[in-house]
Amino acid sequence: MTSAAVPTRVWDLPTRLFHWLLAAAVIGCVVTAKIGGGAMLWHHRLGHLVLALIVFRLVWGLVGGRWSRFWSFIYAPATLVRYLRGTAKPGEQLDVGHSPTGALSVFALLVLLMVQVGSGLISDDEIAFIGPLNRFVSTDTALLATSLHKTWGQWLIIGMVALHVLAIVVYFIKRNNLVKPMIGGDKLLPPGTPASADGVAQRGLALVLALAAGGLAWWVYGLGG
Repeated sequence: MTSAAVPTRVWDLPTRLFHWLLAAAVIGCVVTAKIGGGAMLWHHRLGHLVLALIVFRLVWGLVGGRWSRFWSFIYAPATLVRYLRGTAKPGEQLDVGHSPTGALSVFALLVLLMVQVGSGLISDDEIAFIGPLNRFVSTDTALLATSLHKTWGQWLIIGMVALHVLAIVVYFIKRNNLVKPMIGGDKLLPPGTPASADGVAQRGLALVLALAAGGLAWWVYGLGG
């Protein structure tokens, strides 16, 4: 990083709020699942919060700030190889938003969360919990989903979160603080680096989308009676 670097908005406020809310919700889901009993009511509610957050992020990945949009961190295999070798081409800006390795982590976590939420919505533990969409699938499908949700599904999520934290620590040791920009939104970058839109209009759009995503999750929650 040169002395000419200037603060540049990379992570818009909606993306930052999504990130921290998702982290809290996932941790809450894991903790309540381990506690069991009456805590499963909150596991159910937090699962629907994760659903709302994922729906929001999928849409925000199309219309959000520049560096939050999926197209900004969908990389070709050759680009990933160059990044790992440290031979990125001039002007590629691979470390402004999500790096190629970070992008793989983001997409993997989103897919795993969608599978985990989906399996939870149709699950039936045959004790005290039935997912709101359970009646739309066969008994065998529901039992399989329940088994996957309670076994490798949760451990894959925990594993991905652990890898995410490990990557943050490794980058911090290399004097690249990934947490600070996700709190304040800005990174010190060369002048002329494109910034993410993060004004009143952008945040207003995010609020509308968040309310719509929350409404969808609430509707799904209500299907459980």
